[in-house]
Amino acid sequence: MGKVVQSLSTDHQAFIARQPLFFVASAPASLDGHVNLSPKGLDSFRVLDAQTVIYLDITGSGNETAAHVAENGRLTIMFCAFEGQPKILRLYCHGRVVTPRSPDWTALISRFPAVPGTRQVIVGDVYGVQSSCGFGVPRLSFVEHRDQLTTWAAAKGEQGLVEYRRAKNAISLDGLLTPETER
Repeated sequence: MGKVVQSLSTDHQAFIARQPLFFVASAPASLDGHVNLSPKGLDSFRVLDAQTVIYLDITGSGNETAAHVAENGRLTIMFCAFEGQPKILRLYCHGRVVTPRSPDWTALISRFPAVPGTRQVIVGDVYGVQSSCGFGVPRLSFVEHRDQLTTWAAAKGEQGLVEYRRAKNAISLDGLLTPETER
């Protein structure tokens, strides 16, 4: 059984800083809705303090996490060690979506490098941290982050991204409206 605490320790924060990949999970309030699980990479995660984390959300094929978080605030973030000592770390959070129109956008976005396709920042107010062994996670070697997403977004340009978000990111698989970024 994993150990559960209420905030991130300095050891947790150091572990997170070493991971090139994390996963986010969310679900709508409806029992027949889709549970969403998404891998995230790039230089897109920050720990603000022992109970607050943020990640940069980049335009992609969907916007499920943002729709779910806007509806009910439920968000789980998971890190697992593929190199070194085995470990899994889950962050149970109350989430919120910060868009370019939000009052705290400038303060949060300034914590990340400029990335083509940036859509929003997801904030997680951590209320539980669970660590577990990770003995079943395979050892893998990190080679590099892929550049296809940012290359695609740069080629689309700002207006192309606005149009793409309107067409592909405005409504979740469950019919929920996503937070307005640029529609």
